[in-house]
Amino acid sequence: MSVQEVFGLAPLVALLGLVVFAMWAVVWVVRYVRADAMTRQSIRQAVRVRWGWKRLAQMLKLCATDKMPTALASLANTDGKPVKPRVLVPALKVTHDAYGVIARATCLPGVGLAEFQKAAPYLADAWRMTRVSALPGDKPGQVMLRGVRVDPLITPTVHVPSGRPPAEYATWDLGVDEFGMPVFVPLKEVPGVAIGGLPGFGKTSCVNRLVCDWAPSPAVQFVFFDGKVSHAHEGDYADLVQRAFAFCGDDLEEANKLLKELVELRRARSASIRKVLGKKNMWHVGPSADWPLIVIVIDEAHTYFRDHKGSDTATKRLAAFAAENARLTEDLVKKGRSVGFLTLLTTQKTTGDAIPTFIRDVCPVGLSFAQKTADAAVAALGDDIREWPDASPVLLQDPAYVGVAVMSQHGRLGFIRIRTPYVADEDAARVAEATAHLVHHPARLLENLTGRTVVDLTKDDPEPPAMAA
Repeated sequence: MSVQEVFGLAPLVALLGLVVFAMWAVVWVVRYVRADAMTRQSIRQAVRVRWGWKRLAQMLKLCATDKMPTALASLANTDGKPVKPRVLVPALKVTHDAYGVIARATCLPGVGLAEFQKAAPYLADAWRMTRVSALPGDKPGQVMLRGVRVDPLITPTVHVPSGRPPAEYATWDLGVDEFGMPVFVPLKEVPGVAIGGLPGFGKTSCVNRLVCDWAPSPAVQFVFFDGKVSHAHEGDYADLVQRAFAFCGDDLEEANKLLKELVELRRARSASIRKVLGKKNMWHVGPSADWPLIVIVIDEAHTYFRDHKGSDTATKRLAAFAAENARLTEDLVKKGRSVGFLTLLTTQKTTGDAIPTFIRDVCPVGLSFAQKTADAAVAALGDDIREWPDASPVLLQDPAYVGVAVMSQHGRLGFIRIRTPYVADEDAARVAEATAHLVHHPARLLENLTGRTVVDLTKDDPEPPAMAA
């Protein structure tokens, strides 16, 4: 092709470039107009972050100086003068959401995660953000900068269950952290979860979200213990009870009977798992409709475990039931993981008198909503919370923090604060009603697999445990 022909195509190429640019501009404008007010503000901030990055990076010393001239610069240097060093600025890719911006920066020699973390407060000021965090990126040699304009912790959120089975078993979608990033807690191979917090600050709603998200799966079965009420039609689980294969109120004797049945089922599963599944650990094959994950929710756990003091016969009887209830729950938590038991315990203070330490200390996942004392925070989250006073649940007593929990970070030091969403009662009832046909007692399912009775669900309650003298 001749030079004249090349120049003759130039107008066509320029026109094509203008058409592409115009299409991109139209798409960008449409996305901007259709976005809500918060997202539009984030879009404008993302534009400012991109345009001002090269100047800002040099001001904050987030750049590197390359004194070695490139091959092209060396060839172009004909006067023998030293080649001017190059200033390298990390490449930055910026996206946005309703809370703020997410920027992924490429590391340079001498400019890595530590340097970005040190500069995070200054980036927050320059970008007009409430806070900026610097975390390891999705790829090696990359840093992710998360800037939030609106504090997600004081922004109430609502979760509407989809009614569809979860894409992945035993993954708990808790909500968003203080940087607006989603928080997922893997509960595979987890025997128990301990949740503490003052009344009315979101413990039950947090559990409800898990139940509603997992209820559409036939590979999950639920049993509820609610220590606040006496009957299934009362309290926080009244809308969900039809999705459970069993329910128990605040009657310690009734709880004792149900816990004994669950322990019998645990023993039967342990005895037959190799024959039925061909594995000694259910998680090696995953839960199924025939061998479901059994989620035991024990709300207001102190009701069932509290040590009753007194010398009269009635008090001694209650103390005996409470002691055995703790022993039975310990069996489920310590021995039920591999055969498909997951126990969720909630109480106001996860101290040893509410949840015995031999149960609480084997629950790998712990959450705490607002607490009144530092000792209660330590009981829920461990001694390490003393080293992170800014994350203490004692600071969450303001009504603005209803639904905010603290937990340790998986794979990283420290603790994170999480905004858990509210699930409306009517949505919970809708999901429970739509999935009620999936309820099957796991004991009956195991009997179908093994051909023998594993738990006699019709027997009368045996004699109560021996009472202390």
